[in-house]
Amino acid sequence: MSDDVLPPGGGRPAGETRVPHASAGRAHGAPGAGPPSGGAPAEPVVTPRRLIAFLALVFGMFMAILDIQIVSSSLAEIQAGLSASPDEISWVQTSYLIAEVIMIPLSGYLGRALSTRVLFSISAAGFTLASVLCATATTLPEMIVYRAIQGFIGGGMIPTAFAAAYTIFPKRHQPAIMALVGLTVTLAPTVGPTIGGYLTELFSWHWLFLINVVPGAAATLIAWTMVDFDEPDLGLLKNFDYVALAALAAFLGSLEYVLEEGARDDWFQDETIRVLTVVSVVGGIAFFWRCFAAKDPLVDLRAYADRNFAVGSLLTFAMGVGLYGMTYLYPVFLGRVRGYDSLQIGETVFVTGMFMFMTAPVVGVLSRKIDPRYLIGAGFLGFGVSCLDLTYITKDWAFWDLFVPQALRGVSLMMCMVPINVVSLATLPQSKLKNASGLFNLMRNLGGAFGLAFINTFLNERQDLHMLRLRENVTWGRAVAEEQLSAMTNAFTARLGSDAELAAVKQMSNMVRQQGLVLAFADLFWALAILFAALVVLVPLVRRPNPNAAAAPAH
Repeated sequence: MSDDVLPPGGGRPAGETRVPHASAGRAHGAPGAGPPSGGAPAEPVVTPRRLIAFLALVFGMFMAILDIQIVSSSLAEIQAGLSASPDEISWVQTSYLIAEVIMIPLSGYLGRALSTRVLFSISAAGFTLASVLCATATTLPEMIVYRAIQGFIGGGMIPTAFAAAYTIFPKRHQPAIMALVGLTVTLAPTVGPTIGGYLTELFSWHWLFLINVVPGAAATLIAWTMVDFDEPDLGLLKNFDYVALAALAAFLGSLEYVLEEGARDDWFQDETIRVLTVVSVVGGIAFFWRCFAAKDPLVDLRAYADRNFAVGSLLTFAMGVGLYGMTYLYPVFLGRVRGYDSLQIGETVFVTGMFMFMTAPVVGVLSRKIDPRYLIGAGFLGFGVSCLDLTYITKDWAFWDLFVPQALRGVSLMMCMVPINVVSLATLPQSKLKNASGLFNLMRNLGGAFGLAFINTFLNERQDLHMLRLRENVTWGRAVAEEQLSAMTNAFTARLGSDAELAAVKQMSNMVRQQGLVLAFADLFWALAILFAALVVLVPLVRRPNPNAAAAPAH
């Protein structure tokens, strides 16, 4: 357990000096402590101070995840403000994701070395400062650098909150706590486009970043003054593996770039993609070799020896596909097919977040009363059904047509996320939680990256295929096509005169392109429905955690 977990009734006054880590004895459930005289490990005591501190960690995690998607519905406005091209502006998101994905697995080592208090405070303060820099950016290179700093520093807040949930709360309360954490993880990217749309519409795109300042400063202050979950082990810094860090950066940074940009650059037809693929493979080999060879590895991979953690990581990878993939797909459909602006997109996709918020407390209670594997299975089936309902999509679908699939998706996300978190991390000893939390969150982010790469590639290929088939039927000599073209030409004649026929041909071409995209969406939703339904077969591989067992002691 954490260094200052006390037996019931043994709460420490706020001002009392903690036992230094290096000399921590067997009292208070310190790391390495044996069980008390009763024979069972003491459960942590939740005090108001610790609860407030934990909520600050969760809020910091919310900000870090929110900022992945908060810019997604406002990229056009940011592009205009920075005088960037459509291809370049995607780096506002890509630079953040690349930097964040490197920090997330690294945070476990840094959390043990510096302590939760120091790591989170530095992360929250740095994230807040980087947000201010993003708001002041006047050129695209400045924005890319500032967003990379924001993503890297902010990435340390995400696994820290996860690990703290298992450190400071008794096991019987963890399903309810994970409902809060799961809601944060899933709600943040879901409502990101909504919040971003409102801020851009009401103020300007600069407020996408300025909104972090006051909450970030508050989270930093609370964490620095109230977090006391553990003690630093500064000796780890002496053995810091810089080679492993360089390999990790090459491996995950290159992989994230390839996944983010591959579909746009036609994958291995592009030289940069080919080079970075090789860099990622070499970096991955070097990283895994260092991790298995080192006495104190930068990222401890031994958590995967636990079957629940291994299967749970695979399930959370799939959850990343659904969470980030669907959060991306709805705005793309509403923007490219329906022509919605950022505010309209935000108002439409808010349905999923609303139903997640309403479902979270129910799932938290159910996770304590029934086998969590049933919830996971039902959640993936519900996710598949929500995708199946979208296979009938047309170009005219709007808010109410998308309402039921979005509502079912929100409910299903919570039914999956909360019990997956519980069964994956609850069986691990405290000594492995920080590293495992980083790996667990990394898998969700990588799932999102792989999912987006698959989605973009699938959409592009299926749209090309459907447009080819549609064009075979929209040719000269077909009566239906010529009648439609004639009607469109007549409609343009009064306004455009001799240019009416050219305008009609252009409009018909756009109609073919739009219909091809809609048909590609329908095909994609079929593929996702099959994927999520098939994931149910993995659920029986998970062992049900003992809900009454005390947390595993540290080793």
